[in-house]
Amino acid sequence: MAVKLRLMRMGKKKQPTYRIVVADSRAPRDGRPIEIIGTYQPRLEPSGIRVDGDKALGWLRNGAKPTETVQKLLVATGVWDAFTSGATTVPAQAVESAS
Repeated sequence: MAVKLRLMRMGKKKQPTYRIVVADSRAPRDGRPIEIIGTYQPRLEPSGIRVDGDKALGWLRNGAKPTETVQKLLVATGVWDAFTSGATTVPAQAVESAS
């Protein structure tokens, strides 16, 4: 089974919020996810990004591939840098702050 980290759209019309989820790549965009690992709120100023860094690192190390957008969000929170450097944990301040 190919697993992806991707966005799942939530919210009202023209007021999107997204969940960052782990899902089978063949499942529909808003289908049932395997696990929810964070949220993304693009309408806030600055954008609100919350990611459970330990869960995200675990899925990335097990072979899950992020979409382009999710990879950018992981870079903004510092999770991607921790993954590429081989760190065991993610700095807490990087996960809580949003850019």
